[in-house]
Amino acid sequence: MKLEDVCIGIEPLGTYHDRAAFSCGEPSLDDYLKKTAKQDQRRNVAQVFVATGPKRENILGYYTLCTLSIDLGHLPEEQAKKLPRYPLVPASLIGRLAAHEDYRGMRLGETLLVDALRRVAGVAEEMGIYAVVVEALDHAVGFYQRYGFLKFSRTPNRLFLPVKTIGGLFD
Repeated sequence: MKLEDVCIGIEPLGTYHDRAAFSCGEPSLDDYLKKTAKQDQRRNVAQVFVATGPKRENILGYYTLCTLSIDLGHLPEEQAKKLPRYPLVPASLIGRLAAHEDYRGMRLGETLLVDALRRVAGVAEEMGIYAVVVEALDHAVGFYQRYGFLKFSRTPNRLFLPVKTIGGLFD
């Protein structure tokens, strides 16, 4: 089976989605979706978006979005010198991104990432957002770097992508 053979929709996590059946193989990501995701949505701490197949209750993958402030001193000097000397810079955080283990190797992670970046780019047209930030697990750092994400100077698993560069990814 190929991902293009599956009709995928991406929508906010709803009560009808089967969170219990989701497994990506990373316990922290599985547990978050099963135990915490709905609470975060209810409290407006994060929005959770799920990829679904023909059966909308089946979760093929998910990601979370929320706001964040970046300490200007944590950005690489090359990036920081282009910004005003505010102590904090507005950003959006993709806190979690996971694909069900049955869809591994089918580029579902890429589909989820592109959807998240498009959402952030749309919001950035209405309000200030300098960058998209990700907190990558060790094995996922290379995945984000392939899409142009840069490492923060002090935290190697925290990466960012300036919003201005997102448009170029879709050209």
